[in-house]
Amino acid sequence: MEREIWKYLSFILTLLLALATVAGVLLYTQNTELQRALQERNFTVVYNETVKEVESNATLALQAKIEELQREIEYLKSQVRGNVSEEANVTVAILPVVGPIDETTALDVISKIREIRKNDTINGVVLWIESPGGYVGPVITIYKELKKLSYEKPTVAYTGGMAASGGYFLACAADKIIADPLAEVGSIGVLYVHYNLEQNYAQNGIKVNVFKTGKYKDMGAEWRDLTDEEREMIKRTIDTYFEYFLQVVSEGRKLDMNTTKKYGNGRVWFASDVKGTLIDDTGDIDYAIKILEGIIGVKSANVVLYDAQKTEFGIYESSSLYMPPNYIASYIRR
Repeated sequence: MEREIWKYLSFILTLLLALATVAGVLLYTQNTELQRALQERNFTVVYNETVKEVESNATLALQAKIEELQREIEYLKSQVRGNVSEEANVTVAILPVVGPIDETTALDVISKIREIRKNDTINGVVLWIESPGGYVGPVITIYKELKKLSYEKPTVAYTGGMAASGGYFLACAADKIIADPLAEVGSIGVLYVHYNLEQNYAQNGIKVNVFKTGKYKDMGAEWRDLTDEEREMIKRTIDTYFEYFLQVVSEGRKLDMNTTKKYGNGRVWFASDVKGTLIDDTGDIDYAIKILEGIIGVKSANVVLYDAQKTEFGIYESSSLYMPPNYIASYIRR
């Protein structure tokens, strides 16, 4: 019963953290929209030093509250996990996420996450990521399940080759991130891929008749180009996904938003170049296990390796992706 109460409190605190973050984003958005509306009506917008100071103080207060909630979450996580004797017979699981991430990947990984959560003989998890990311929806879904797992069991993320974009997104759910010095990490950003085969249809004598219930119902369809209005709508969508990505990195890596945004330009780094920021330390899988054992508080643990399901990944329609462009190109249908 006590364990369930702590889980509930952890959830509430996480929700409060999310609400605080959203409040900040909404405040920024409202100010931006207000400025735009006034400028469109030929009003002059003037900010005096007092207003700037109030805005600055509000931002600092919000950041302080977020940090306070993060500390409380960490405390509650330690209560939920409990203490393990140094001489206890401890087992840790290696949970792999390999290759591009789609709905099939999510179903496979999430079923294993839930199995691990229910297994009281497993005391911690090494999340072994070798992935360039993938579709936004499945990445976010897996991330949320990993966060639940991390409340109950210590989690260390590891990559030996690549944890980029959506792959790195998942790593941010862990307590620590360990990577091979030459592993590629980062690629914080979002891409939207749209197929426009309108000319191809015309050249092949194909005419598409579309009956729709609203003007946006076939937005993103391959048989026509996007309108300017639709392009703006898609831009707002991927901006929202990008802001969420930044929040995940900021929270998971305990970085302020300004620092996080410096890494939000879409590029990848060698892990050795971002030690102390995007990752905690460099090393191999055995070192990641050692770090996990240290978090649990034991000298040695039994290791169980879960298998990784291979998926036939492909980009077959207009999609939002947490994925580097060089990988997207190889998965676009021909």
